[in-house]
Amino acid sequence: MARVREKTDVSLDEPMLVEGLPGVGLVGKIATDLIVDQFDMEYVASIDADGIPRVAIYDEDKRGIEPPVRIYADEERDLLALQSDVPVSRTAAVDFADSVTNWLTDVDATPLYLSGLPIEDQTPDEIPDIYGIATGNAASLLDEQDIPLPPERGVVGGPTGALLNRAAETHLDAVGLVVESDPQFPDPTAANRLITNGIEPITGVSVNTDELVDRAEEIREQKEKLAQRMQQAGEEESSQAQPMRMFQ
Repeated sequence: MARVREKTDVSLDEPMLVEGLPGVGLVGKIATDLIVDQFDMEYVASIDADGIPRVAIYDEDKRGIEPPVRIYADEERDLLALQSDVPVSRTAAVDFADSVTNWLTDVDATPLYLSGLPIEDQTPDEIPDIYGIATGNAASLLDEQDIPLPPERGVVGGPTGALLNRAAETHLDAVGLVVESDPQFPDPTAANRLITNGIEPITGVSVNTDELVDRAEEIREQKEKLAQRMQQAGEEESSQAQPMRMFQ
C-alpha cells in the first residue's frame, strides 16, 4: 500500500509539481534535482510503497538521512517537486500513482510529468525535440506556449506512464512533457531543453540552467551509476516514452 507522509504544512495556491522519477537519460531527475537545489526547496513529504526500496539517503557534509522518494515545496513560487533517488518498481506503480494523484488532488496541484524518448543516432550538437501531451484541461497550458504536438502515436511507460494514466482516469489536469534523449547515458542537454522549453514557460518560473551546460560531463559521471541500474531494472521500472511502432 502506498501513501504520502506529510512532514510539514505548506501554504500553496494552485501549485504546479515537477516530477523527477528516474527514466531514460535521467532527464526528469536531472531537471528536478537542479530545481530543488537552486531554489533550496523545503522537504515537506515522503512517499512510501511496497515496491520502493527501504533505503536511507544521506548527503555530503550532513548527518541526517532521508527516505528515497520525497516531495519538496517552494511557497514563494507555488512550486512542488517530486524527487526520487531510486526507481519505483512496476509492482508499486499502480498504488504509487493512486497515492500521488490523490494527494495532488487534495492540494489542487497541476503536475508536469517528464519522460525521455530514446534516440539512438542523435549527434552531440543536435537540439533534442520536445513535445507535450495532457489530461483534463491542461492541453491549454501547452497550446499557450506553442509546445509541439506529438509527431506520431506513442506510449509513456514506467511509473510516469502510470501517473499519466491515473490522471486521465480521475480527470486531473496534468501535463506530460517528452524530450528526445540518450537511451544509455544521463543527458543534461535534454534536461536543459526540458526546462527551458517546457517547465519554465508553463510554470512561469525562471531556472538558471548554466550548470547543466558548464558541468555536463560531471553530471553525466555522477548520474551514470543510477542510469546503469535503470537499464538493469528494465523498461517496466524506467519512465520513458516510445513510439507505438516499437510494440507492433
